[in-house]
Amino acid sequence: MILVENAVISDDIKEKFFVCNLEKCKGACCVEGDLGAPLEEEELEVMEEIYEEVKPYMTEEGIKAVEEQGKYIKDWEDDYSTPTINDKECAYAIYDEKGTLKCAIEQAYNEGKISFKKPISCHLYPIRITKYEEYDALNYDQWSICSDACTFGKELNVPVYKFLKEPLIRKYGAAWYEQLIKEVEEEN
Repeated sequence: MILVENAVISDDIKEKFFVCNLEKCKGACCVEGDLGAPLEEEELEVMEEIYEEVKPYMTEEGIKAVEEQGKYIKDWEDDYSTPTINDKECAYAIYDEKGTLKCAIEQAYNEGKISFKKPISCHLYPIRITKYEEYDALNYDQWSICSDACTFGKELNVPVYKFLKEPLIRKYGAAWYEQLIKEVEEEN
């Protein structure tokens, strides 16, 4: 376990390897699971603000899901997430010409329409954060649909924390990430 400021980081994040392999998984994380993408409370207002800019990138089914359920939902555990289409893919998921799921929010971001890349839970995947009163617990979420990403990461020798450098900095800041690197190197 690694401690950086108010974050407790599981050893798997430094020891396991991971590099997304969309050609193999086709974006299965956008469709598998019980709910849509987890949202942090501070992202709810952002979801409201960006919707009109993101809407042109969405599928008809996604737009219908948002119109029926809202731009985000509150689940049975009082957590927030994106709505889903028929309890499957995220309402903001779109398919590219190869049948790979991608994100309408990220597409709008990539085309300069909005400044919000995508929900931090998506950007940080396969890290999942559990928030406690005094700290965040960062855990590696090992899921069979990502087995190709694990293999690819191992081939390229890229540990989870290095693959997720950008979103970790987005979430916690550059100084925090530098401290994480220092802690990992001291342990090795």
